[in-house]
Amino acid sequence: MPFGAAPGWPVVLRDGPVTLRPYRRSDAAAWSEVRRSNRAWLAPWEPSAPGDWNELNSVAAYRFVQRDQRKSARRGESMPFAVCLDDRFVGHINLGNVVRRAFCSAYVGYWVDGRAAGRGVIPTALALVVDHAFRHGGLHRIEVNIRPENKPSRRVVEKLGFREEAYHPRYMHIDGAWRDHIGYAMTSEEVAAEGGLLARWHRLRANAS
Repeated sequence: MPFGAAPGWPVVLRDGPVTLRPYRRSDAAAWSEVRRSNRAWLAPWEPSAPGDWNELNSVAAYRFVQRDQRKSARRGESMPFAVCLDDRFVGHINLGNVVRRAFCSAYVGYWVDGRAAGRGVIPTALALVVDHAFRHGGLHRIEVNIRPENKPSRRVVEKLGFREEAYHPRYMHIDGAWRDHIGYAMTSEEVAAEGGLLARWHRLRANAS
């Protein structure tokens, strides 16, 4: 393995109009525009951070965000992806807190531009990331923790077949207070027989049409 590389990273993942790829320096303006335009849509679900939303999501701030993501990915601790729809930046998904050896687990977090919501972007992105993590990233278990009030995000994991495993009181400081979260999880065995999570998602969409 090359110096600085990590299992399964970097990589570009695609399904139809949805592409997941490593962040680029040139994403700064698009990232900032999406983040700033979606304050009301995103802020209630994100970790508390000191400072003004516009400053924290400026072009200048992006440089620090991208640098930290790149360092974490090179250490094998995460796999951050820019989510693109028809090659337009619309969101973010990350495999974080990667633990290997006997655990081989990670957490997934994601967000999407509200203007692209309801088009299957995040379910597709999550299915792509999970399949990649299981097949090429050396992972066995993926967890997602979501606030009970975040019904759109809960629908994403529930329709993909993640198991609801736990209720975490005061789990994380979100939007100015300690918030409860519901824990969901999936292991590689649960989707292997179906050809992966993306194959499951394609069948679900076909059956719903």
